[in-house]
Amino acid sequence: MDFAGLNYYAVVLAAVVSFLMGWLWYGVLFPKQWMAAVGKTEEEFKAEGNSPVPFVIAFVAQLIMAWVLAGVIGHLGSGEVTLRNGIISGAFCWLGFVVTTLAVNHAFQGAKRMLTLIDGGHWLAVLVLQGAVIGLMGA
Repeated sequence: MDFAGLNYYAVVLAAVVSFLMGWLWYGVLFPKQWMAAVGKTEEEFKAEGNSPVPFVIAFVAQLIMAWVLAGVIGHLGSGEVTLRNGIISGAFCWLGFVVTTLAVNHAFQGAKRMLTLIDGGHWLAVLVLQGAVIGLMGA
């Protein structure tokens, strides 16, 4: 399904894959490290409740991110939407926009460097995965 040069199946799949990456990253691979970097205990998180709102926001943000990345990758031109170029584009977007923003925000917030490393690693994985999906399926 292409509209204005974008493959919306690829965009949705990229969003789903990257949303699942968030579960894996924060829920399986680094939950204790992330909580320590945030400065909260598991009990404090449980006491705050399990609102679905952050998860809805996260998924909508993943959809927007995948849509924009598909547009960026699509601008490479005809025949240039490939797995390799998708991964490279995702990594460059991360380096130019995401990790720089995280570093500035966390520095002014006084956040621990570990939080920047954990969050930055997550967003790198997200953008590389999104780029891979979009590159494989076509922008």
